[in-house]
Amino acid sequence: MDCPIITKMRVIPVAGYDSMLMTLSGAHAPCFTRNLVILTDNAGHTGLGEIHGGDYTCDCLNAVRTLVEGRPVSEYRQILQTIHKLADPGAADTGNIQALDISKLKYVVKSEWAIECAMLDLLGQHLGVPMCQLLGEGRQRKEVEVLGYLFYVSDKNRTPANVMQYLDESASPDPWFRLRREEILTPERIVEEAEAVSEKYGFRNFKLKGGVLAGAEEMDALRALKKRFPDARINIDPNGAWSLAEAIALCKDMHDVITYVEDPCGPEAGYSGREIMREFKNATRFQVATNMIATDWRQFYHMVSLNACDILLADPHFWGFDGAARMSQLLNSWGLTWGIHSNNHFDVTLAAFAQVGAAAVGEPAPLDTHWIWQDGQNLLEDAPQIVNGKLQVPDGPGLGVHLNMERLLEANALYSKLPSHDRDDSTAMQYLIPNWKYNCKKPCLVR
Repeated sequence: MDCPIITKMRVIPVAGYDSMLMTLSGAHAPCFTRNLVILTDNAGHTGLGEIHGGDYTCDCLNAVRTLVEGRPVSEYRQILQTIHKLADPGAADTGNIQALDISKLKYVVKSEWAIECAMLDLLGQHLGVPMCQLLGEGRQRKEVEVLGYLFYVSDKNRTPANVMQYLDESASPDPWFRLRREEILTPERIVEEAEAVSEKYGFRNFKLKGGVLAGAEEMDALRALKKRFPDARINIDPNGAWSLAEAIALCKDMHDVITYVEDPCGPEAGYSGREIMREFKNATRFQVATNMIATDWRQFYHMVSLNACDILLADPHFWGFDGAARMSQLLNSWGLTWGIHSNNHFDVTLAAFAQVGAAAVGEPAPLDTHWIWQDGQNLLEDAPQIVNGKLQVPDGPGLGVHLNMERLLEANALYSKLPSHDRDDSTAMQYLIPNWKYNCKKPCLVR
């Protein structure tokens, strides 16, 4: 069969509504942004990809359109190689991601991975196989375990409604949809959050985004979670907010509560984040996960050399889809564990995570996904579902999903109304703590 030719590449920026989620970087804005890549070929197929939002990423994608259009789908690797060689050298030196303001993450994520996803979607449709069959060693499973991603949430009513227009779902008949827009800042409320997502999605494992309150308070929340869900795997991710000494003191006696710790500490006293994580492991005997001390292959080499990490969260928007699958093979061969880290995303990314997770070899850690916070704003006609805590992998060819153009245009219209398209978690913080500034070593509500 003649391989289809890519006839058109469209880049459509989109926005969706978010809760006032708290992280080390501050408070999520009322809206998040993403960029969608839509490829069409001369066989009548449509391929989809989703990547981080903002004008910088959108411009990067539009700049390479001529390298994609007119090329056979089968040449997707050559197309990606050409794009890689055009990478902005100034954007590569972002410094240590553990000290990186979240607004600079756009320089770490590579926009072309959305193009790779869309091309693999087209190739899978051409060959009549799911995308996971084209990755690594092919399909390993039909459903992928995911975890309940828990966040502290601030009170949106403390911000002016005419400036920070957070979505109000107080009238929703869905208990989870109502709860996710409310204030959640105590251990009791974190347990309520976990109960709600467990009831709706069947989650059996949970991750709490830390770096928000004092470490001891966050440990209390984990203890409350473990008491309520004694069989659950529970972990915490403070994004490196704690010092080494603080991380050891907080975690060393928590082996009956925490399964593993994600990025508990970062660089300090002249030592790299990889060296400090190794010391944390030595002192606590905890397994650690990361999406911060190894975000490319060179960093990965040093991470492995120091035995600084056990679980690498290889987000395909950092590593690419082929790269994420290759990473799972390597980690499995070396007795380490593969997983995925996420940011706010629509259901196109959810479908992509399902395909990559289906192709990962070994026994992956339960995958991250923010999608439960965006559930109901789907851009797809047939978003993959999370059932009994497992993401169902679509059976159709390619990504196995179909775009809803009406919803896409609505999300694009919302994007166009926003005063800024870049992520900025500091603006909403000003209404909680006047003159608040990001500090990578201080939880956001500790000033």
